[in-house]
Amino acid sequence: MLLALIVTYARLPLDRLYRVDENGFWGALGRAVVLGNWPIALVASAVLLIALDALPRRAWWVAGPALVLCALIAVPGVIHEKDLDFRPVNALPAIGVALVLGLTIAAARRAGTAFAPRRRRDSWRIAAAVVVLLLSLPWVAAELGTTFPQGIFLTTKLGRDSDGSLIKAVHEGHHHGWDGALLVLTVLLLSRVRLRSRRLDRTLAVWLGGLGAYGLVVATQDFWLEQVVKRGWVDWKIPDAIRPSGSWIWLVTLGLGAAFAVLGLRSRDASPRPG
Repeated sequence: MLLALIVTYARLPLDRLYRVDENGFWGALGRAVVLGNWPIALVASAVLLIALDALPRRAWWVAGPALVLCALIAVPGVIHEKDLDFRPVNALPAIGVALVLGLTIAAARRAGTAFAPRRRRDSWRIAAAVVVLLLSLPWVAAELGTTFPQGIFLTTKLGRDSDGSLIKAVHEGHHHGWDGALLVLTVLLLSRVRLRSRRLDRTLAVWLGGLGAYGLVVATQDFWLEQVVKRGWVDWKIPDAIRPSGSWIWLVTLGLGAAFAVLGLRSRDASPRPG
């Protein structure tokens, strides 16, 4: 994903991109760092729990700062949804992600790697992943710097964006709906993992439940805007759900997160943990 984004933002002119003022190689690299802040830092926090299960306690001396750095994306001003160019503060969460990557490599070397055995509800995971990928095809094409053919999906028709500006239904470049979809796909994959530590295992289940709900709502909001509102079927828009707020959409997100967390905890209780 990062490589596709860098190539797309390096080669396309600015008037075909979205909410960036820099392109070329360095502009594209900066946009990739911002992507490493959001949503990759969210994923890194879940991967960190998995890595810690295989590492000695002294790994917390690295894991703690890594988690704090990743969490900086929640600080107002670190991520600007309307200005996605790189700023120096974006380097801090990116360093946190790099630390998590290092811990993950160390954990893999210590414990080895293998595919998780078949789990309950794997068929449901596969079906959900297929649906998410099919609905994300316009975003995948946009990430590659092209446009999915107009037809089943609305792509090239001009429509009003969330800020009122006139723009193609699916612009070239990266979409936050694709971020949401990737979060859902990541949760579907990581939910198959069982950890030896009961505390880490249950924490992972709760966190994945929240990430899954968040990703689903973010993807649904963008899909609704592009494929329903811009088609002219309705005027009603789902509120932006990227940042926590007191709007009803975040009540929905929290409710879904709680429900998914309960399902994850029950699934873990029904599955044996590795010895």
